[in-house]
Formats: sequence, C-alpha cells, structure tokens
Amino acid sequence: MTVALVSVATAGIFLTLAALFALRVYADHNLHLVARSISYTTEAAVVFGDSVAANEALSLIAENEEVAQAKILDVDGQEVANWTLPNDGPMFDMEQKIARWALPEPVVLPIEHSGKKVGSIVIFGHGGNLLRFLLQGLAGLLICLILSTLVALFLSRRMLFGIIESLNKITEVAHNVSRHRSFGQRVPSAKIAELNELSNDFNGLLEELEVWQDHLTQENDFLAHRAAHDSLTGLANRAFFEGRLSRTLSDCAADEQLAVLFIDGDHFKEINDNYGHAAGDLVLTAIADRIRSLLRETDLVARLGGDEFAVLLAPIHNTDDVLTIANKIIDSMNQPIDLVDGSEITASISIGIAIYPDHAQTPEDLLQRADEAMYQAKKSFPSGGVITHQSDITLTESLG
Repeated sequence: MTVALVSVATAGIFLTLAALFALRVYADHNLHLVARSISYTTEAAVVFGDSVAANEALSLIAENEEVAQAKILDVDGQEVANWTLPNDGPMFDMEQKIARWALPEPVVLPIEHSGKKVGSIVIFGHGGNLLRFLLQGLAGLLICLILSTLVALFLSRRMLFGIIESLNKITEVAHNVSRHRSFGQRVPSAKIAELNELSNDFNGLLEELEVWQDHLTQENDFLAHRAAHDSLTGLANRAFFEGRLSRTLSDCAADEQLAVLFIDGDHFKEINDNYGHAAGDLVLTAIADRIRSLLRETDLVARLGGDEFAVLLAPIHNTDDVLTIANKIIDSMNQPIDLVDGSEITASISIGIAIYPDHAQTPEDLLQRADEAMYQAKKSFPSGGVITHQSDITLTESLG
C-alpha cells in the first residue's frame, strides 16, 4: 500500500509541476497579448498626453485580465496612467506571492507611433489562476491519494482475508490429518496463485501419504491375517481359534450352548509317505474346504497344526444338531480327492465333540474334552467316526 501511495503522490506532483510550467508560459504569453492590446488602445492618449483617457482605457482592459498592476509611462519615464487590482479578498496576498514566484519579471512593452517610441507599458501578472490551479491540483492530488488509499486498503484487506482463509483451510486439513489420520482430505483451490500452488503441493503430499498409508494398511492387514491364519489352508490358526473361543464363552448367556469339534485326519502319515508332501498338502486343503462349506457364517473352523482341525459351533440349540453337522463332515470325505498326477485319494477323519457347559466350562477344558473324544473315535472307528465326550450325559457314537 505504501508503494502505491508513493507512486500516486510522485505522479501527481510531477503532473502538477508540468502543468504549472505550462500555465506559467501561457500566463506570460497572455500578459504580452494584454500589453499589446493596451498599447494599441492607449497610443493616441499617450501621444496627446491625455492621462484621463489613458486611465480609462487601461482600466477597461486590465480589470478583465489576469493583471495585478499596469502602468503607462511616457517617453521620459513619467507615469501617464496606473491601474492596480483592488485588494478585495482574503487570498489576495497569497495570489500576489504566487504571481511574484511564478512570474517574477513584469512584462514591459513599448508604445510606438509612426515607428517612434512614445511611451511604454509595464504589466505585473496576477496569481489568481495560478493559485486556483495549485489549489485544484492539491485537491485533486489529495483526492487521488484518498481514493488510492481506500482502494489499496480494500485490495490489501481482500488479499489478507484471502491469504488467511487459504491458510486456515490448509491448517484445518493438516489438523484433521494429524488427529484423525484421514489422508483422503484435500485442500480446496485458492484464489491467490502462490497459495493455490502451495495448496496443490500440499495436496500432492497428502496423496503420497494416502498411498503410503493404504500400502501400510494392506501390509498390516496381510501380516495380521497371516499371524491369525494358516498359510496352507487359509483357515484360522490355533491362537485365533482359542481367542475366539474364549470371547464366545465370555459372551454366552446362562442358558446358551456351544460345541467344539476336534477333527483329526486318519492315516495322514501314510498319505505323505506314499504320495509325497505335496499330495498331503492337497488333501489338507480339500478337507479344510469341505469342512468350511458345511458350516454357518457364525461358526469357525481352524487348523490347529498338522492334520488337526477344530470347529466352533455357536450357538447351538441341541446336541443332535451338532452330531448332524459332524456326520455331514464325515460324509463329505467320501468324495475322492484328485491329485496332480491324476490319481485319487479318499480321506477319512475322526471327530470328537465337547458341549458347553455340559462337558466343560473353560476354553482349555473344552478343547481337551473334544480331543479326548476324538482319540476315542479313532479307536472305535478306524475308518472315521464321531464321538461326543462322555460325561453325565449319555455317550453318542456315530460311524460315518
């Protein structure tokens, strides 16, 4: 804003001085014209020495021009006529000072008759027009300065508000990103080019951070899934199963039941020995897929290790439903599993069942009771079967 005011003031002063110089030249030229006019008009009066006629002619012309004083002298330098502007205003002294400053020398012009000098005219200029011009120039300059100040103030405040608004938006987005880690936010475009470029750079940084965060989230999800799931079958692992079982037991109401199935493959070592570990992995994957396909979304199947699996059925309404599901799992193994070399394997499994709260009330005890029932099923049904753990309820056996 200071630069604008200085520029306007400098330009105004320069133009005023230039115009004042031009006006001075014009005033000097005008005084010469007035002097010639007086010379022509008073020539006869001067020749005949008629002072009254000379004064009348001089007053008639001088009072209508920018003249402060006019004198007519004869050839001997004696005053023939004299006219002086009356002092009739508060600005008279200032006008005279300006006239002496702008037009320091009076205009002297000879009066000639038939080519012979008969007298002379001396005219002093009046500074009224110069003063009015200076006052108007100063007023115009002041008005320009005021308007420039107002415009500059308006533009500067507008720019300031634009800067503050843009910075506040950047600060708000940065605060939200810092607090909520929401890297998907973006700073809106700014009206000021420099701040708009800053906003674009900031948005570019947020975009890079968002990509980095998405990549990091995917990596974390992958690692979390890998830590909680079996890499071969994609099922939950033992740690995840035990945690889920513990939470489910904690949330169980007093009249609710759940079941744990402990599943173990039969003769799995022979499959590895006869067909290789790749075939064994294929069998484990097939068993996992078939078990998973027979369960509800609320149920959970996990691979505990080797050829051991566990199933959590929650909630259950009666133990017969559990036995039905276990038998379906046994029956699903009757379909042969195709190996890579074109041969087929028919797998069999043994299942032990433990019911909460009938057989146990803790996660460890439930798994232990289901494990014991599974080993009993292996002994009772070498080709696969289901046994529910024996407690105060009647032992249930089933051959798949």
